[in-house]
Amino acid sequence: MNISKYLGLALVGACTLTACNKGGRSATNPGKYSSTTGIEYNTDEGMKVSDYQGIPEGPGLVFIEGGRTVLGSAEEDVAMSHDNLERTVTLASFYMDEVEVANIHWLEYLHYVRKDSAEEFYMSALPDTTVWARELSFNDPYVDYYLRYPGFRYFPVVGVSWLQANDFCTWRTAKVNERLASDASEDGGGSRKGGLFGRKKNKGGDAAEGTSEDGGGVKIAIENGNTLPNYRLPTEAEWEYAAQALIGTQETGNENQENKRIYPWDGRQVRNPYGKNQGQFLANFKRGRGDYAGIAGSLNDGAMITEQVFSYPPNDYGLYNMAGNVNEWVQDIYRPLSYEDVEDLNPFRRNGYLDPSEKYDKKGYQSLIDDHVRVYKGGSWRDVAYWLSPGTRRFMAEDSATATIGFRCAMINAGSNK
Repeated sequence: MNISKYLGLALVGACTLTACNKGGRSATNPGKYSSTTGIEYNTDEGMKVSDYQGIPEGPGLVFIEGGRTVLGSAEEDVAMSHDNLERTVTLASFYMDEVEVANIHWLEYLHYVRKDSAEEFYMSALPDTTVWARELSFNDPYVDYYLRYPGFRYFPVVGVSWLQANDFCTWRTAKVNERLASDASEDGGGSRKGGLFGRKKNKGGDAAEGTSEDGGGVKIAIENGNTLPNYRLPTEAEWEYAAQALIGTQETGNENQENKRIYPWDGRQVRNPYGKNQGQFLANFKRGRGDYAGIAGSLNDGAMITEQVFSYPPNDYGLYNMAGNVNEWVQDIYRPLSYEDVEDLNPFRRNGYLDPSEKYDKKGYQSLIDDHVRVYKGGSWRDVAYWLSPGTRRFMAEDSATATIGFRCAMINAGSNK
């Protein structure tokens, strides 16, 4: 046996052990050699390991640091539904859209759907603008103008069902990852290139682990780390946690959550208590019967219907309109006792497990509950202040739409606990 070979292997092993002892290895710095076998990565024999520099930045998203919290209604249960009692849970960190999806975003979606999809799917993606029509109200201009008139570009899209919102999330994921692939391709070949739809030439050992070579190219896989996780609707727990934004009440170093909020801001009132905007409403909602905006010359929230998505102060996570403007769809199907059934880590109800729909007599018109009703939250321009509290919840059929429900997207924080 060649002694130099033994010495070489011993040296590699020593380097490997040294690296392990230093604890310097991480997802972005896996080292040149395997800490398991000592074999060099990215060689003919070794495994292909991509150059990962962290999750790419998702357009429109704000980071929401997770942790322990108390979810549940902090308001008096005037509806006597008892469907969201307080309990302690923990949520992983995630990302959420800074604002509600606006008309301009939906029009962009329709633009690409019309280019890339069948006419039938394009027609199914159109919002129901007739949600504005009322027999005893002159809302006719909104039917024709609200979605497409340039002045309404940054008003929240409405008239979209839960199913349509999910389709939007799927399209957005594909389109963003397609752009990432295109940007990577323009930068030239390298281990950090690729994307959902991208293909690149094999330039000798620069593919990600788990990818497969085919005809001289590389099939892009999740192991590359250069595409984003799926955009999706937030879970009810994520939405409620993000709306509370209790991070703004937390003292540094204090592990106890000593404050609670009724609304996504401090205090028990719905008016701004500070500065030049003192006395102004902090959200777009209905103050009382027939009072949507205040009086001429002294308008309060200033919005007879919806308002632009960047209106009103953001909460302590930097999210706009987590109370009022429009209600927002979340992922969960509705059950009145979900708070009892779901896990205490990342709670979510995806189906009727432990509470099947057969228990509810919808066919006999004794209940509205089945496996196709979804939760919506947040309150809207047509709701009174009670529904602005993050713990309140309502539900509607997933294929239905109204002028008071919109949505925003969320995304997991892949590869990190923080």
